[in-house]
This record gives sequence, C-alpha cells and structure tokens, in this order.
Amino acid sequence: MRASKEITLFEFDCLVSDEGAKQAAYTSSEYSHIQVISNITYDYLKSLCLSDESESKLLQLRRRRNMEVLQVQNYAGVIFTPDRTQIEVLPKIGKSFKGEETDNDESAYDKARKSLLIMLRALKGFSHIQTSSANIAKQKMPLLEVFISQFLKSVNALVKRGLKSDYVRREDNLAFLKGKLNVGKQVKRNYINKHKFYCEYDEFLLDRPANRLLHSALLKVKTISRSAANRKLLQELEFVFNEIPQSSDYKSDFTNVKLDRGMSYYQVPLVWCRLILDGFSPQSMKGESHAVSLLFPMEKVFEDYVAKVLKEQLAVSHPKLSVNTQVTGEYLARYDGRNKFSLRPDLIIKEGNTNQVVLDTKWKLLNTKLSNSNISQSDIYQLFAYAKKYLADDESGQDVVLIYPSQDNFDEALQYPFKLGDGHKLWVVPFDISEKKHTGIRWPSAFNLTSSIEVLQQQSN
Repeated sequence: MRASKEITLFEFDCLVSDEGAKQAAYTSSEYSHIQVISNITYDYLKSLCLSDESESKLLQLRRRRNMEVLQVQNYAGVIFTPDRTQIEVLPKIGKSFKGEETDNDESAYDKARKSLLIMLRALKGFSHIQTSSANIAKQKMPLLEVFISQFLKSVNALVKRGLKSDYVRREDNLAFLKGKLNVGKQVKRNYINKHKFYCEYDEFLLDRPANRLLHSALLKVKTISRSAANRKLLQELEFVFNEIPQSSDYKSDFTNVKLDRGMSYYQVPLVWCRLILDGFSPQSMKGESHAVSLLFPMEKVFEDYVAKVLKEQLAVSHPKLSVNTQVTGEYLARYDGRNKFSLRPDLIIKEGNTNQVVLDTKWKLLNTKLSNSNISQSDIYQLFAYAKKYLADDESGQDVVLIYPSQDNFDEALQYPFKLGDGHKLWVVPFDISEKKHTGIRWPSAFNLTSSIEVLQQQSN
C-alpha cells in the first residue's frame, strides 16, 4: 500500500472531509489549521474516533466554522489510512515557526520533524535513531520515510559487513549417506527403495531467524514506501535476501534470535525490524482495515527527553546527584484513614535520600512576550502541592521548576520566581530541544540553587 496523498499538520490541527469543506465553502488560506481529506479517509478516522478502542483517544470530534471536523490530539507521528492517504502529525512547537525559513531553507515542518526525532532518541527502543542525517533535511522526507530510510541504511551496512550463516538441521531422503541415518524413517520410507538413505544432517545456511526477520521487514516496507531513493535501495537489498525465506512466525523467530560473537552489527537492524513487524507501535492505529500507523504521546516523549538530558549532564558534572522519574509516596489528602490523590512529580533531583529540586514538564505552547498570564493556573496549583509534600519547609528555600519546551514566544525563562510561601519558589523555564552541546534548561540570571547543584546553571549558561 503506497500513499496516494500526503498531508502534514501539527498537533491539535483539524481534518475535514471533502464533502464537509464544500458545504461550508472552506478555503485553505482562511483556515490553515484545517486540512481537507477524502470522504473515505474521514469516515475511517471518524469510525475509530467513535469506537471503544484505544484509537478513540487519538482524535476528537469537533465543530469549527460550521464544519464537522476531527481534531488530532497530543500525538505526533504518522497515520496511514486504507485508501492510501498518509497523514503526518508533527509537534505543535512547530506552529511558532510557521511561515519562517532559516538560512538553509529549513521550514517550520522540517524543524518540528527534526525536534521530534531528537526527542524520540530518549524513548526505549529508539536510541538508534539518527537525527543529524543530511538526507533528512535535504530531501524533506516525511517521518515514515525517515524511519524506513534509516532501517534500510542499517540493513545495507549489515550486508556490506556480511550476512551470517548458521547450521540448520535438515532431514531428507538421499541417494547417499550424509550425516546420521534416521533408522525409524529409513525402515518406514525405504523398505522397498533400499538404495535410498533417510538422513539427518546439519547444513551451513543463511536461513537463520535474524535473516528471516530482516527479509520479512524488507518486504513489508516495500508495500509502504514511496520514496524513490528508498525503493531503489529496497530493490538492491531484496536481491541479496532473495534466497532467504520469510519468517512464518515473527514471535518465535525473535525468541530464537541468537547473536554470536562478532554479530553486534545485527543489533540496530533488528531493533528496526521489531518495530516494523510489530506494526509500527508504540501506538498502533489499525482498526479493522489494519492500516499502519506510528504515533507517539508527546507529553511522555518530552518528559523522557528532559529526564535523559538531565541525567547525562549530572552524571558527568555532579555524580553525587541523581534524577528520579515518576516518584511516588506522597498524597494530597487523607480520607477515613486512607491516602487519597497520589502526587507524582515527573522529576526529582536528589542528593542521597534528600529531595533537592522538584521538576515537572508540560508539553504546552506559551506566549510570555507580553505577560506570563497565560501560564495555566492548574499547573501552578500542581507545583504548589509538590513543594508542600516533597520539599522541606525552611527559610533556605527549596525550589520547584516548571519546564516548557523552548519556542519562539518562550525562549527565555521568567526572570523572577513565583513565591509559594515557606521558603519555596517556583521557576518557569524553557527547555531547548536540539543537539547542541549545552542543550537543556535555560535558567534565568536570578536563579540560585544550593551549592550542590549550581552546576546545572553553569551548564546552561
């Protein structure tokens, strides 16, 4: 199945059917956040939205400008529908770049796509993603083609180093004795044809689980990819794997994969292989038509990315400090002798068993150029509760930090904290998503942590 139409939009943008757009006299120049799709595609996505399955949380039925629309939720990735429409959903931070071009002609979509790839490396199973590939920027590949391209390049590198063979147990009725004679089957099969030998023997072949899985993954992406460069490389690789059978049982073959000494270069292709053969999870969107999709919950992606960067920075600069994720143990209240309403901050920086700083990530767009009034009151409430429950009340003051993604309208931290009482201060800071050496939190000049973690400020300055 190859995409007959490609649509790119941001999180929380909307999709409208062709019929609905005509009835409402829709024009793309007037409503750039609403994209038109075919009636078949719209009906398919609407059926998923209204279903009781997990896919229903990916889209929401809305009404915009007298049109019934489907609003994409906080997921980024690719949706592949049965009528061959490919819908690419990019992180909403790209909206702040919309209409702008960089010196190397990098559009808002390109920058949003690159930001997503950078963050995905923090997810388990995606650390092998290459984010600085020149082909990504040059060819402006859709996200799905980027993944396919990286899978094909990993397989191509494997082929150049050589496919590994293994001994495979065979049984056959031969005209000569080879290996070991199977006496039972010899008597049963060759009672009349005494010139035959029913043998069991080992043969050194490329037919091993790892190679079968790679061949199956290549054949699967062949039905999806429409990039000329990817299809050319696919054709070359398919010739190499021509004599290797496909995997008839993915689960069994993955279980039986055995990487011998000197086969470490198989690891990255097999990680891609598992992703492809599992239907491009973590969040598949198959429905009854089994249309492939690859979608990522952006809150979780951003949280994992921030945690990974902070852990790496602290491990080098201050090994006594640790970053703990999704900490539990404190509750907002008690009722009838039982704890109620668990408080789970995203990140806590600790020194030993002592909580030093509580940090919480929010995947939201802000505009602090005019004022800080658009910071959600519920976010402040949440951090207030974390401060009271997880930090000590003393005049030395322990801090809580609210982290938003860096964007055009929020690229500098608020210079002064919100004072929460009992010595606690709440800082609102942006987190830079890039591959630069000093990526991470952009601390305000007035920020002053305890001496044990002042290095965080130094790294960002």
